[in-house]
Amino acid sequence: MNAPILRTALITGVVIAAVNILFAALDYGLDTLPPWFFLAQLLLLPAMLLPIRYFPQAATTREFLPRAALYAMGWAVPYAIYKFAHDALSPAFTPAASLASYLITVALFSLLFAAIRKPTR
Repeated sequence: MNAPILRTALITGVVIAAVNILFAALDYGLDTLPPWFFLAQLLLLPAMLLPIRYFPQAATTREFLPRAALYAMGWAVPYAIYKFAHDALSPAFTPAASLASYLITVALFSLLFAAIRKPTR
């Protein structure tokens, strides 16, 4: 993997972690966030590095559904960490509802990315 892609993946992971901490702090207060929440944000760094290869593949895939599947696989793990770490903070957390919301969101965004980011001929 080349340096610009690695740098982009690491910066994206750090930004997503910072946004998640900011939103959680606004919802629950920074002083009430448990240590495991901050440690979970560190998982975003390898979670961005491992699936980063799917995005260039998706950008060159001509067929719509395979392109959408590549985008979904690229965002599945980072978004899972982001979503479930934040959802687990809520006293009303229900794993089934969180999982359903996660699956619907990943599907919608992958279809949207695939529609917007189609390769040029």
